[in-house]
This record gives sequence, structure tokens and C-alpha cells, in this order.
Amino acid sequence: MWRRTPCFLNALTGGLSHHLFTCTEPGDVQFIDYEYSGYNYLAYDIGNHFNEFAGVSEVDYSLYPGRELQGQWLRSYLEAYKEYKGFGTEVTEKEVEILFIQVNQFALASHFFWGLWALIQAKYSTIDFDFLGYAVVRFNQYFKMKPEVTALKMPE
Repeated sequence: MWRRTPCFLNALTGGLSHHLFTCTEPGDVQFIDYEYSGYNYLAYDIGNHFNEFAGVSEVDYSLYPGRELQGQWLRSYLEAYKEYKGFGTEVTEKEVEILFIQVNQFALASHFFWGLWALIQAKYSTIDFDFLGYAVVRFNQYFKMKPEVTALKMPE
């Protein structure tokens, strides 16, 4: 039997959040702290994950993974997914390229979403955080990435 283990660092407050999950049996996960969870497209979640490489309180988008690292990560993801689904592990360059484009398109959506969220938080939140500054950072990155990402074309 596993103990309840705090395992989520809250980037806004700089401390541990409440218990994100507990494991009572190997392979058993119970989600507890899920206020920012929601159903979304796979490519959105991965794009948001890549955006978060830059951090929250001290954002540095030079840490956003480049095409090579994204390609390696996406290939590994697709291999694991296919193996889990019983489709083998062979992944084509075309599959990686399609997911790369989708992930980066949804990374734009993530910037826009969290920029809007931060504007709302700037008005209503009681948390001591520069939400307005964070909104500016997210919208700036959205407009910086947009021309390059929208120029990407799906392979034939």
C-alpha cells in the first residue's frame, strides 16, 4: 500500500499544492486537486505542456522546445500510444509531422486561452501574482509564434 504523496508544485505560489494524487495500490491513481483539468484535444494538451517549459513566474520562451526535441518527444509519444493500442510501434515521419503541426497550432490556442484567463484573474483573483503582466507575456508569445505556425502546411 502506498502513502498519500504530495507531488505537484504550484508554480503560482511557489509551494506544494494539496495532494494531486494518491496511490493506494500499484497502478491506482486517484486525482484530488484538478481545478485546472478538463477534456481537450491531445494536441492542445501537448502544446500547452511545451508552452509550460517556459515557466510561469519568470517566463523564458527560449526554453520552449525546438523542432528537433519536439520531434523526438512526439515520436516517443506516438510509439507508446501505438504500442498501448496494439498497433505495433512503427511511426512514420508523416505522422510525427502532422502531430508537430497540430501541437504548435494548439500551442497558439493555449497562449490565447491563458492570456484571457490571466486578464480575468487580474480583475478578480485575490492571489498575489502579476496576472496582467502574465497576460501580456502570453499574448506577446501568441503574436510572435502566429506567423510561423500558421505558415506550417500539412503533408500530402
